[in-house]
Formats: sequence, C-alpha cells, structure tokens
Amino acid sequence: MLWLKAFHIVFVVTWFAGLFYLPRLFVHHAEATEPAVHARLTIMERRLLVMTHIGGVLAIVFGLLTLWRMPGWLAAGWMHAKLALVLALAVYHLQLVRMVRRFAAGTNRWSSRSLRIFNELPALALIAIVILVVVKPF
Repeated sequence: MLWLKAFHIVFVVTWFAGLFYLPRLFVHHAEATEPAVHARLTIMERRLLVMTHIGGVLAIVFGLLTLWRMPGWLAAGWMHAKLALVLALAVYHLQLVRMVRRFAAGTNRWSSRSLRIFNELPALALIAIVILVVVKPF
C-alpha cells in the first residue's frame, strides 16, 4: 500500500510540473516575435507535454490502484471532492493539448495576460487537493 501511495505522489509531482510549466511556456510563446523563438518554444512545449502525459496517466493509475486497496475512501466526502478536482485537472490537461497544437500551428488566440491567469488554476487545485487529503474536512 505504501508503495502505491509513494508512486502516486511521485507521478502527481511529475504531472504538476507539466501543468505548471506548460502555460508559462505559452506566455513566452505568446510574447515572442522571432520565428526562431517560436520554433524553439514549439519543440519545448511538445516535449514537456509528453512528460506531462506520462505523469498524468501514471498518477491516475497509481491513484486508482490505491483506491482499489482502500475502497472505504470512496464513501468519504473529501475523496469525492478530490476526484472532482482531479477530473477538472484532466480537463485542464486536455486544454493544454489543444493549446500546444494551436501554438505549433500559429493559431493561438490567448493573450499573455490571460495565459498568466490560466497558469494559476492548477496551483489552486493543488492547494485544495492537499488540504482535502491531509485534513479530510468532510
């Protein structure tokens, strides 16, 4: 059980690295004016997205395996809230996939200011998830 939790945490950290850094790259990409910078950022975004996919999939797999070993947690309100936030993060992740494609195609419509705001969403989710898991308020 502890091994499952440990690997879940490792891959959550990996997933969040991508969720935090990809939008930051988008800010730089939106502000870039030189074609060489666009090309470099496109490569960086694509490579980071691959790592983010791996982290996200394995975080979810190890999380589900942990739930399989602790089925009583599924009755807890805090777990319902956590799973709702994980679902929201998966949707956020899918939006990142769309954005990587749009930046690569040169069709981004997001301003650097809106990307900065968008970049804060996973941090808020992380704070809420940690509080839910540690404090278990309901």
